[in-house]
Amino acid sequence: MTEAGPGATLRASMMGDDFTIGFDADDTLWHNETIFENVHLRYRTLLARFHDAGTVEQRLFATEMRNLKRYGYGVKGFMLSAIETAIDLSDGRISAEEIRLIIALGQDMLAHPVELLDGVQDVIGPLAHAHRLLLITKGDLRDQERKLSLSGLAGLFRAVEIVSEKDSGTYERILRRHGIPPQRFLMVGNSLKSDILPVLEIGGVAAHVPYHLTWAAERVDRVPDAAGRFFQLRSLRELPDLVREMRAGPGA
Repeated sequence: MTEAGPGATLRASMMGDDFTIGFDADDTLWHNETIFENVHLRYRTLLARFHDAGTVEQRLFATEMRNLKRYGYGVKGFMLSAIETAIDLSDGRISAEEIRLIIALGQDMLAHPVELLDGVQDVIGPLAHAHRLLLITKGDLRDQERKLSLSGLAGLFRAVEIVSEKDSGTYERILRRHGIPPQRFLMVGNSLKSDILPVLEIGGVAAHVPYHLTWAAERVDRVPDAAGRFFQLRSLRELPDLVREMRAGPGA
């Protein structure tokens, strides 16, 4: 566990037991990007007779970014963008059967089992007994509700927030609704862009737990500069030690 600045700043501002911990879901609690990666491979194979893999990925990503405001995040939006890209790249020659195969890829994703990351079951339960936990995730409402239900973790969170975007305004609204001062809020997640930077911006504390794959739209080229409020964890198993430091206060 490493921190970007003196830990005393964090412990002084959040010492004691009364702070809330927020968790991202996809690639923080359960695997998600690996499922997309596998589908991307199958999609590139399907379109190989029209274009090379690099072109397929580039055009698909551009279509997804263009459609985000229409469809939002999640499998359904990805599926629609994949169909649109296939039609464009094939100049309309993609067959109905091949489009059916693309739809099947999305349906497989929506039915995929929920696989928890290492340490999740050991960490979340004990923390829920001592702290208020929030789940804050973006994506398709029905799919995220399905995954949470299948995860076995739903009963451990005081509240679940499934949002269309995770920016500073979103976090401010969530914390205000739950009566949580930003300086007494710790957000845990794998995305610097969505889970870390917006929380630091509003004065909260954030712990980054990297996942081995990061979607291109979630990548950032800067390390957060927030002395004592930004922590880098190697895995979720390091989170209880960080929480104990925060509860102990200065000089612990």
